[in-house]
Amino acid sequence: MRRMRRDAFTRDMMRETSLSAANLIWPVFVIEGEKRTMAVDSMPGVERMSIDVLIERAKEAASLGIFAIALFPYIESEKTPYAEEAHNANGLIPRAIKALKAHVPDIGVITDVALDPYTSHGQDGLIDDAGYILNDETVAVLIQQALSHAVAGADFVAPSDMMDGRIGAIREALDESGYFQTKILAYSAKFASNFYGPFRDAVGSATFLGKSSKDTYQLDFGNSDEAMRECALDVAEGADMLMVKPGLPYLDILARVKDEFKMPVAVYQVSGEYAMLRAAAQNGWLNYEKCLMETLIAFRRAGASAILTYGAMDAARLMNEK
Repeated sequence: MRRMRRDAFTRDMMRETSLSAANLIWPVFVIEGEKRTMAVDSMPGVERMSIDVLIERAKEAASLGIFAIALFPYIESEKTPYAEEAHNANGLIPRAIKALKAHVPDIGVITDVALDPYTSHGQDGLIDDAGYILNDETVAVLIQQALSHAVAGADFVAPSDMMDGRIGAIREALDESGYFQTKILAYSAKFASNFYGPFRDAVGSATFLGKSSKDTYQLDFGNSDEAMRECALDVAEGADMLMVKPGLPYLDILARVKDEFKMPVAVYQVSGEYAMLRAAAQNGWLNYEKCLMETLIAFRRAGASAILTYGAMDAARLMNEK
């Protein structure tokens, strides 16, 4: 076996799993203003950016072969219990979508459909007096949010809220409104993970969430069969693509979803995974670039069609250099 491992060209010839920039989705955090960037302290190398800065970065991403960007808002005001700003047609995300479509038309735009950046309590949905997440009332707001993104020109809406029945409800609303070409990337197997901390800092929900958890609507990280049931429901309701989130701790789930459903599956290398790579590299404990590429190949090997990673630009540059 080692004879075929001796030379670089034979190793490349035998490689079973490929990775290209086209497999990458770059998640970005958008803020109000002009010529603004804000560092995310818990995610070295990641910045929140105003729309004009985003346009220039998106042009660079497209030039590197990254075909899709996922938008997440950092809302500095307008947080309310009922998240009215989430479906404001002139809000931050609809304006960012329109700007990207006007200036970087070749790049796909994916939008987060969830209420946590907009709620004064930091939860993904509306709550009752006891703090319990209200499912159907939340879905009604998510429909409005998804429609506002579709009207602005989003290619994908990506419900990350984990409410029951929201994929079917959003699909029906999109179709009835004439947006039948707007695709749905469903966060189907989204676990109540401890790896989300830096992301909650980045979108500004961590302070408002406080000591509350999302255990009543996100998946228990000990469950695999339950994740398959969630995926099956989303497939039946009209999802175009499924997602597993987080990534590395859930490679078994990713492989099982791909094997059982035989449809496009995305995986999210979440903020905690990215931050660990960066922090370890800063301490000289590992090589960030090599470990980033190894993890991305692992996602592809497990069955991912697309990978959301904060290291998308780094990975794309490395592949272009090679």
